[in-house]
Amino acid sequence: MSASLNGKLVVAISSRALFNFEDENQVFDDSNDAPYMKIQLERLDSPAELGVAFPLIKKLLAFNTETQKRVEVAILSRNDPVSGLRVLASSQHHGLALERAIFTRGAPPHRYLKPLNANLFLSANGEDVREALNHEFPAAQVYPLSVSDASRNPNEIRIAFDGDSVLFSDEAERIFHLGNLDKFQAHEMAKAKIPLPPGPFKPFLSALQGLQSVGDEAPMRVRTALVTARSAPAHERAIRTLMSWNIAVDEAMFLGGLDKGPFLNEFEPDFFFDDQARHCESASLVGPAGQVLYGVKNIPNPPGSDPVSATP
Repeated sequence: MSASLNGKLVVAISSRALFNFEDENQVFDDSNDAPYMKIQLERLDSPAELGVAFPLIKKLLAFNTETQKRVEVAILSRNDPVSGLRVLASSQHHGLALERAIFTRGAPPHRYLKPLNANLFLSANGEDVREALNHEFPAAQVYPLSVSDASRNPNEIRIAFDGDSVLFSDEAERIFHLGNLDKFQAHEMAKAKIPLPPGPFKPFLSALQGLQSVGDEAPMRVRTALVTARSAPAHERAIRTLMSWNIAVDEAMFLGGLDKGPFLNEFEPDFFFDDQARHCESASLVGPAGQVLYGVKNIPNPPGSDPVSATP
């Protein structure tokens, strides 16, 4: 009987998101990868340090039991196969049971997301993240130097999401960008009972709901949070949108433009996803963060007025 990924939560992850290869990456060159290969081979017997996404991956794999495999993790990397030896050796050293790895030696890896049935792609390469999002796969560019603490909340995965341009489309964010806060609030009040179109991370949140229903069959739990710069009365449409999807989040924070970092510090996420660099930079000081390179805020010089600081 052939192996299958159907019905599983599948995460594809680059080597730099899983392990700290920032030192080795200083010598990486697309036109000549020989120095990079050399340094990785020299360090083959030296396990790599943990990367920003390692705690998240470790916790997700804890949902697998001897009788039920609910989560699959695959390395999807621009590394060459030889350098990949160290990636897999480091995985084994740190206790990750990874069976699948794809090394493309500099070629764009996004084309393998479809056969993997990937629910999430994490990479330090912004170009690869954009391509994945363009092909409708949830993807984020990780901040490799984010604060990361693998020991906190050992029996619970905590994941926080921004709303507009992450869980939801950038429909409302475009209204804000072209107008002002008052126009945005009026627009959202008028459409409060009309669900927002889904954004790039709605499929990943849906997949997490499946893990939340596992109950006592696994030693791990999932806790989710919506952390958005929206404020009342624009909160209603966001909540009603989640209700229309039959998706519940455990916590919702409507911050009205406040810095998200201090609130995330209290939530202690294993990962936070946002479309704006400034929010990811703030979040990375307290926990792992990934930027979703999608929506009007990630279009170079978008038409309309200058952005306003308290964006949704």
